[in-house]
Amino acid sequence: MRARRSPRRVLPRPGLTVASAAAVAVALLPLVYLAVRAGEAGWDRLTTELLTERLAVLAGRSLALAAVVTAACTVLGVGAALLVARTDLPGRRAFGVVAALPLAVPTYVAGFAWIATVDGFAGFWAAALLLTVCSYPYVFLPAVAALTRADPGQEEVSRSLGRGPWATLLGVTLRQIRPAVAAGALLVALYVLSDFGAVSLVQVDTFTRAIFTAFNLGFDRTGALVLSTVLVVLTVLLIGAELTTRTRDARYASTAVRPPVRLGLGRWRWPAVTALLAVLALALGVPAVGLARWLAAGVSRPGSLAEIAAAAGGSLSVSLAGAAFTMLLALPLGLLAARAPGPVTTLLERLTYVAHALPGVVIGLSLVFFAVNVAYPLYQSRWLLALAYATLFLPLAVGAVASAAAQSPPAVEEAARSLGRGPFAVFRTVTLPLTLPGIGAGAALTFLTCMKELPATLLLRPTGMDTLATELWTHTSTAAYAAAAPYAAILVVLAAVPTWLLAARTGLTDPGGTR
Repeated sequence: MRARRSPRRVLPRPGLTVASAAAVAVALLPLVYLAVRAGEAGWDRLTTELLTERLAVLAGRSLALAAVVTAACTVLGVGAALLVARTDLPGRRAFGVVAALPLAVPTYVAGFAWIATVDGFAGFWAAALLLTVCSYPYVFLPAVAALTRADPGQEEVSRSLGRGPWATLLGVTLRQIRPAVAAGALLVALYVLSDFGAVSLVQVDTFTRAIFTAFNLGFDRTGALVLSTVLVVLTVLLIGAELTTRTRDARYASTAVRPPVRLGLGRWRWPAVTALLAVLALALGVPAVGLARWLAAGVSRPGSLAEIAAAAGGSLSVSLAGAAFTMLLALPLGLLAARAPGPVTTLLERLTYVAHALPGVVIGLSLVFFAVNVAYPLYQSRWLLALAYATLFLPLAVGAVASAAAQSPPAVEEAARSLGRGPFAVFRTVTLPLTLPGIGAGAALTFLTCMKELPATLLLRPTGMDTLATELWTHTSTAAYAAAAPYAAILVVLAAVPTWLLAARTGLTDPGGTR
C-alpha cells in the first residue's frame, strides 16, 4: 500500500533561496573555469578534439567501469543491508558496523596494499574490484538506514494478503528502499568517474587518469578540457536518470515504532555469514595484511614518527576546515530542500552533484585560476583547499541535512512563529536543534571524504604542508611501500572514527526487539 502524501504548504523562503544559490555558485566554480578555457581554445579546436578515437575509447572504458562497479556495489550493498537489518543473521549488529568500515579505506590505500601483496595486480578488473570493495558502503549505509526506519505495516499488509516472506521482501520491502538505493548508486557512479588513485595505481586509462596526465604534464591542456567537459555531460545524464527514478517511485511512511519481522535464514545462515566474511576479507583483510607486512619497517625509518605526526596534523586541520565550510554552505540548501520543495529547489540541489564527479585536478586548477584572478589572498592558503573540499563534497552534506530536516515536523516551527518568534529565533531555537543529528552525520561523512581526497590536495596544499594522503601518494609512487605504510595506517584509523559514527547513525546498533 502506498502512503498518501499529505498536502504541504510551500512557504516562500527568500533568505534560504539566496543562501542556497550562493552555495551552488561555489560548487559551480569549476564549470566557469572550463567555460573560460574552452572559449580560449576555440570551437574548431574543441570539435577536433571531440572527434577522436581516443575520446571514444576513454568514454567507453570509463562508463563500463562505472556500470560494473555500480551494479556490483548495488548487489553487495543491498544484500548486506537485507542480511543485517531483516534476517536472523548471527552477529548482525557487529556485521552492520564492520560492513561500513571499507568506506574508511581510500582506494589508493587499498590499491597500494593489493599491489604490495599480489603480484601482477593491474588492469580493468583489478580497478573494478578495488572500487567495488571500497565503495559499496555508499549503497549499504542508506539502504540499511531505510530498512531500519521503514514502516513494517506495509509488509504486514502484504503478508495478510497471502504473500510469503520472500515475495513480500521482493515486492514490498525493496520498493520501499528504492530511493535510498538509487541515491547511493548515484554516489558510487559519480565516485568511479572521478576516482584517480585506484585507476592510476592499477594502470587503467579512464577520463580521470587521462585528464590528470594531460594537466600535470601540460602537453595537451585543450584535450584535458574536452575530456572534462564530456565528463560533465555524462554526470548531468546520470543525475537526470537518478532524478527520474526518484520521481517515478512511490513514497512510503517512515513512522515505525516496532521492529519488523525478521526472516529466518535456516540452512542459509552460515553460507550468508561466509559470504559476508569473504567480502570483508577482500575489503579489509587484504589491506590489513599489506599494511602489517610493511608497517614495522616504515615506522622504524629514522625521523618517520615526526613526519607522520606533522602529516596527521595537516590532514586533521584541513579536513576539519573543509568539513566546517562545507556544512556552512550545505545548511541553507538542505533546509530549503526539506521545507520548500519545488522545481527551483530540485535544480539547485542537483547542480551540486555536477562538480562532485569532476576529477580533483580540475577542481584544483579551477580554484587556482579563481584565486589568482579574483581572490588572490586565498592563494596558497588552507582555506582555498577547504573551498575545494566544499566544491567536491557539498552534495554529501546537503543530503544529510535535508534528510534530518525532513524528519523534523514543520508544525513545530510554525507553532514557534505563531508565538511571535522571528525567523532567526525559530531557526536558532527550533530548526537547528532538530537537525543537529543530520548535521553531525553530514559533518562526519564530509570529514571522512576530505581525509581521503588526493588530487586537489596535491595541487592546493600550502607550500611546506603535507597530509597523510599526499605523503602516502609520494611514497607509493616510488614503490617505497615500507615508508608509506605508517601514513596509510594512521589515515585508515582516523577515517574509521567517522565511519563508525555513520554506521551507528543508521539505527542498526540501537537495541530493539526481534520478532
